[in-house]
Amino acid sequence: MKAVLDHVGIAVKDLAAALAFYRDALGLDIEAPEEVASQRVRAHFLPVGEAKLELLEATAPDSAIAKYVEKRGPGLHHITLRVDDINAAVAQLKARGVRLIDEQPRPGAEHSLVAFIHPASAHGVLVELKQSTIQSTIQSAIRNPQSAIQRFTVGDLELISVSDGFIRLDGGSMFGAIPKPLWEKKAPADACNRITMAMRPLVVRGARTLLIDAGVGSKESAKFHDIYGIDRSRSLDVTMAEAGVRPEDIDIVLASHLHFDHAGGFTYRDADGRIRPTFPRAQYIVRRGEWEDATHTHERNRASYLADNYLPLADTGVLQLVDEDATIMPGVKVRRTGGHCMHHQIVWIESKGKTAAFAADLMPTLAHAPDVWMSGFDLYPMDTLAAKKQFAREAIEKETLVFFEHDPAVAAGYIREQNGTRIVQPAS
Repeated sequence: MKAVLDHVGIAVKDLAAALAFYRDALGLDIEAPEEVASQRVRAHFLPVGEAKLELLEATAPDSAIAKYVEKRGPGLHHITLRVDDINAAVAQLKARGVRLIDEQPRPGAEHSLVAFIHPASAHGVLVELKQSTIQSTIQSAIRNPQSAIQRFTVGDLELISVSDGFIRLDGGSMFGAIPKPLWEKKAPADACNRITMAMRPLVVRGARTLLIDAGVGSKESAKFHDIYGIDRSRSLDVTMAEAGVRPEDIDIVLASHLHFDHAGGFTYRDADGRIRPTFPRAQYIVRRGEWEDATHTHERNRASYLADNYLPLADTGVLQLVDEDATIMPGVKVRRTGGHCMHHQIVWIESKGKTAAFAADLMPTLAHAPDVWMSGFDLYPMDTLAAKKQFAREAIEKETLVFFEHDPAVAAGYIREQNGTRIVQPAS
């Protein structure tokens, strides 16, 4: 269990006086208050660097905070440590004989799950463990094997979202100019500031069987896996097999682009150490401009392109380069968006008046749905901005089922506008 300081809870009797000091005298910003009805308390959070202060105001005379203030007066009430998996943390503490106030996590402020440790086991300090409900959903997705495979129908086409596991990338890099206090509410970071992201290739069954992207694959070193926090316990070969799709069933492998977390699974290393195409009968389709960029890298993009993922495709004669937006098979066509890289493309899927789209890194997670929530990895951010605006308009107008390749909890959903705010409604 790794824990980081989330906030310090301070019980207050006179909120106006407390704010006069913390907000006015110290100049701290204060977030909108939040009612925690189950505890009969109102929480006021003030960010202080990577952590926060929480001013706790009782909303009923019989609440725990009211009783605390009556008995001891206002002051330090508890410290809160944030953990990635609160159920695992509670189980670990129980196994060590730690006395808990909460044997099971319960709802807390900021859409979180919390559990308190008794001061008797924490040297006189009331300690709260906290996990965001988003992180709880992520952990559930990781633990639940069936969540890695989801089936959808669009007209005559069957779409199967499969998985190559999870990868962790720096949260600041994934959200660019968006401040951490905003993005961390939607994508909690670990102690290394990394957020958990899925790798979700998509199988399309129609006139032929097509696979879009293939995750990170199995060729990289233990050091590489450690740097990127890769968890492939639910890898592409496993989830495809469970979905009833064999490597030899794939006729076409289509690349959104050739970054290692999308193209790593295009090839594998055999017992003799040779790199071979993973899908023996497939033609691999790559945009020509992307191929040129991947084979002529520079300082800014070199770390994203690993030659073993794609050069063997040309050597074995299974590579097909396309120059323009084109129909790849009936009902499936590509469109260049640029932005993330110059020749990044998304995939539009249409059948019998129904549409779906594989957004790849144009909109990698649900948190990236707003126009300006863009990755710092995007080489051409203004192109990303323009492409996202166009894509969102079309997706809303056409009731498009959008596949989010990197969202850790939701494979697909529908983009909506509610009171001027863009949201995503997960698909059932």
